[in-house]
Amino acid sequence: MKPLSFILLMLVFAMQYSLWVGKASWLRVLQVDQEVVAARKNNLQLQARNNKLEAEVNDLKQGLEAIEERARSDLGMIKEGEVLFQIVRSAQPQTSQPDIAP
Repeated sequence: MKPLSFILLMLVFAMQYSLWVGKASWLRVLQVDQEVVAARKNNLQLQARNNKLEAEVNDLKQGLEAIEERARSDLGMIKEGEVLFQIVRSAQPQTSQPDIAP
C-alpha cells in the first residue's frame, strides 16, 4: 500500500508542478497582470497627449489666430505698427547700500 500511496503522491506533485513553477504559473500570471495594468496606464497617458496634439493640429488648420499666437510666443514676431516692450530681469536682485561717511 505504501508504494501505491507514494506513486499517487508523486503524480499529484507532477500535475501541480506547472501550476506553481511552469510557464503558466500563478506567479507568472500575476506578473503579466501587473504588466497589463502598467501598459494600460501608459496608454491612457499617451492617449491624452495624442488628444492634445490632435486638438492643436485642428486649431492650426482651421484658424489663423492659433498660427498668430504660435508665431508670437515661439518666434517673438510682432505685427506691423506694434511696439514690443521686453522686460529683462537680472539674475540677482540688487540691493542698495546706504552711503556711510567715516
